[in-house]
Amino acid sequence: MTTPPNRFGPTRRTATALLLAGLLSGCITLPGRNACPQSEKAESLQGSWLAQLAGSDAVWTLRLAPHPEHKGSWRGELIQGDKRYAVVADLDDGEFTMEETHDGQRIAATWLGSRLAGDCTRTLQGHRIENDQTRQAFTLRPAP
Repeated sequence: MTTPPNRFGPTRRTATALLLAGLLSGCITLPGRNACPQSEKAESLQGSWLAQLAGSDAVWTLRLAPHPEHKGSWRGELIQGDKRYAVVADLDDGEFTMEETHDGQRIAATWLGSRLAGDCTRTLQGHRIENDQTRQAFTLRPAP
């Protein structure tokens, strides 16, 4: 007795091989080319930063320390020459928010930004928005 040829054999084997390859590829994680080492400091704003507003050559120094009353937040000063402005800041899942006051009572500007994807230097970019809705792009980098 002879058996008829299997018309679906090669097709079924190819489909099974593709399915198996797809399932196995999800198990393999290759390191990214721009993978940055993870550390506690990656989500920390503590320390000194250099702040530059687009269209300006002036560089501000931003100094932040943990906020004594709000865990996970920071407070500090934005400094340029004789100008010193109080600030409070947060960094939540890479989203940066900072409020700047010139008189200690009212918010003069809000800084909204995010970390650059794949940037191991912890650079933040976004916009500084004044009360009149004037927007100016900024870049924040850790001070050397």
